[in-house]
Amino acid sequence: MLPFYLLTLAAIIQAHSQLLPGSCSFESDTCGYTSDADFHSWVLHRDGRFVAVDADDFTEAPLQDPPVEPTAAPRAGGEKLGVLLSPALDQSEWSCLRLVYQISGSGSLEVLQRSGGRSFDRPLWSSRTPSDSWVISSMDLDSDAEPTRIVVEGRPGPAAGSSVAIFEIHISPGYCLECDFEESHLCGYSNQWNANVNWYVGGGGGQLLSNDMQHDHTYNNRTGHFMYVDSVYAKTFKEVAKVVSPLTTVPMSGCLSFQYQRSEERGNLFSVYTRDRLGQYQELWRAGPESQSQWSDATGEWIPAQVDLKAPYSVQVVFEVAFNSPRGGRVALDDISFSPEFCSKDTEPTFDPSIANCDFESGLCRYTQDQATGLSWRRVSVKPNIFRNGDHTTGAGSFLLAHSRLGPRSGYVSALTGPLLPGNMKYCLRFYFSLRGFNQTDRALTVYLLQPHSGRQEKIWTQGEKSRGIWIAAETSFQTTEPAKVVFVSTCRSFWDCGSVALDDFSMSLGDCELTAGSSPSPLPGCCDFEAGLCGYSQDKQSDTVDWEWRRGPTPTSYTGPRGDHTTGLGYYLYLEASPLLPGQSSRLRSRPIRGTRGPHCLRFFYHMYGSGTGQLRVHVDRDGEDEVVWQLGGEQSVAWLRAQVEYRCDSQHQIVFEAIRGSSVRSDIAIDDIVLEGGPCPEMEIRATVGSSNEIE
Repeated sequence: MLPFYLLTLAAIIQAHSQLLPGSCSFESDTCGYTSDADFHSWVLHRDGRFVAVDADDFTEAPLQDPPVEPTAAPRAGGEKLGVLLSPALDQSEWSCLRLVYQISGSGSLEVLQRSGGRSFDRPLWSSRTPSDSWVISSMDLDSDAEPTRIVVEGRPGPAAGSSVAIFEIHISPGYCLECDFEESHLCGYSNQWNANVNWYVGGGGGQLLSNDMQHDHTYNNRTGHFMYVDSVYAKTFKEVAKVVSPLTTVPMSGCLSFQYQRSEERGNLFSVYTRDRLGQYQELWRAGPESQSQWSDATGEWIPAQVDLKAPYSVQVVFEVAFNSPRGGRVALDDISFSPEFCSKDTEPTFDPSIANCDFESGLCRYTQDQATGLSWRRVSVKPNIFRNGDHTTGAGSFLLAHSRLGPRSGYVSALTGPLLPGNMKYCLRFYFSLRGFNQTDRALTVYLLQPHSGRQEKIWTQGEKSRGIWIAAETSFQTTEPAKVVFVSTCRSFWDCGSVALDDFSMSLGDCELTAGSSPSPLPGCCDFEAGLCGYSQDKQSDTVDWEWRRGPTPTSYTGPRGDHTTGLGYYLYLEASPLLPGQSSRLRSRPIRGTRGPHCLRFFYHMYGSGTGQLRVHVDRDGEDEVVWQLGGEQSVAWLRAQVEYRCDSQHQIVFEAIRGSSVRSDIAIDDIVLEGGPCPEMEIRATVGSSNEIE
């Protein structure tokens, strides 16, 4: 954060930028923001200044603008949740929302965007980090043809004194990266504190460290503001000062422009980087000797600079100055702007890594095999039953298979080559594999990075799991300096050592795999993979004999239940353990409340119904106690995870209910995983499973 005295100075600056509807300082009213009546109320402080939702019982009535009454009891399983709704906003142009907030004690805060044309609110940002002072967060709002609302959900923790408060909401036109440093919030830019050298706010007619402050670029006078860093207090050989932008919240690509002044170019190094969530830097630009500017010039020349920015995932822009001595001079920065058009027409667009995605339902996509090897990878489709697993995508679709025990020969290599990927980029490859019958797995499956121009080949992943006969998720991050291809290789050394290898659901994205692991906001209502808990689902205590169980690995009763989850093979799922139940008894699982719309909803999930006594699985839509069964299936189905999808309509708030009913025997375990609920109609499911010669995968 910037030094407190600098923020105090900046606080006296009068904002000049245009504020859009939806902005509010909560000085005396809530500017049209209202509390959702189905949840606890946000309370406006009696003296203004902020709104809050507290863990403690309310001791005073909320101020009314319009009347906002606290509800009698919380929803969603007893937690205290406050939902604050903005008035309808016209988001026809790109804008930036800046939130000044505080989480005291424990709790969480989430910001979502609600559009009348969408079934669900779109998560923009969330935080669970407590603080003892106000914190600024920024999020980009891309254009929307329909009026939208900002939804702020505050959940104070259960401990006494916990609260979530909002001090200010700023919505301004343009991108969150843009800044002229004229407003008190400094556009969410922050100084990475160094004991000796730091960025400071300059201008405003004040004097901070020097009596020769120059004109800013925005107004070209001494009353405007800019950021600057001075070497006067540098102590060591290389002192570094960094000013950091807010984290981007949506994929962005275009031209980043700014104005700077730089003195004593041989005594400092001025650079611009991007920094991702993992703290990894990538240099975008560095000031060169040809752009020399003498700060001492009376005119105070500002130099324009432009750099192409490609941010397919969340990054911060870092302006860094390094000094080699106390005589390293000064650097100033002002008027940062962004355009969605690249600086140069010759700049290549951001690469779309989805060309390397494939679920093998309609062929090999862009993957190829060497004709000389005899095309050893085969695309097969298996009709799942109690003896055989199907594919990973739907349970009854297609996948790739190599090294059948019934194969014509041994001692050969199967290689599958992907499309060409551009160099100087970082990638994340995710895929699913299944091994069966290998005595040794060190050569069962390996992934290489092949650089065709140089012929170099690098191993980027190798199989370390034992042969389990289930679909297991794998991922690997890699970077290449020149164009390269991913190659999947499996070696069959002898008939006795070789088993079968299956591949499915390839996915390629830009950036390190860790960037997308657990970094997204809270899942949408009704969506859950059960890897980190129940995602807001709750057990129906009123009618259940037992609860759904959260489990990893096989179920305890033999010849029933899955051997692993569907998400990763090694993760978690929910299932009904039939042993403590009598035939016909059931367990119900409820989603958190889901906002209804006039259009259709599409619910997709994976189910596992294996066991000679398997009962029934039902899906209900519960609307204020009015229960409707929208999908049901009974009896033993397969040892595979199978995908179901159901389309339904509900124009009012409702809940999804999964009900598992115990069958005739204890071999009646029923499991569910990877629930996805989306707005709009369901896509047509084309499953053309045929009995093939691929029994060897089981």
